[in-house]
Amino acid sequence: MQGYNVVMIYSKDMDRLLMCKRLKNPYKGLSNLVGGKIEIGEAGIEAAYRELFEETSISKEDVTLHHVMDFKYYLQHCYVEVYVGKLKHDVMVSGDENELYWSDLNKDFFNMSLYAGEGNIGHMIEQVNMSKDILLTD
Repeated sequence: MQGYNVVMIYSKDMDRLLMCKRLKNPYKGLSNLVGGKIEIGEAGIEAAYRELFEETSISKEDVTLHHVMDFKYYLQHCYVEVYVGKLKHDVMVSGDENELYWSDLNKDFFNMSLYAGEGNIGHMIEQVNMSKDILLTD
């Protein structure tokens, strides 16, 4: 079963979420969270930090990631681990895999014509909102 991760990075002030515009399929042209494949033998948290750095230049020194949930897709033979973190300080993000941008949080993240993941992004944001005081205090 192939593993993947998505990483939700909030700005230092918790008022924006790092998103990317997908340049290739699946979800080409839609907004998504950053993330990627978990390599065989790689710990999930290490894969999350690796993908985050590869796609955004954000390092372990910039953010502490918390593993908040997983999705398991039996018919597609894969699972997705979801991590969240709040930047410790302002960071210049850069990456060439997808077009990165900071999104305000007042968007309809359940809108599947704009956002990848069949509404999962909206669901993940709502889960983080329910636990913000626990997750994002550091």
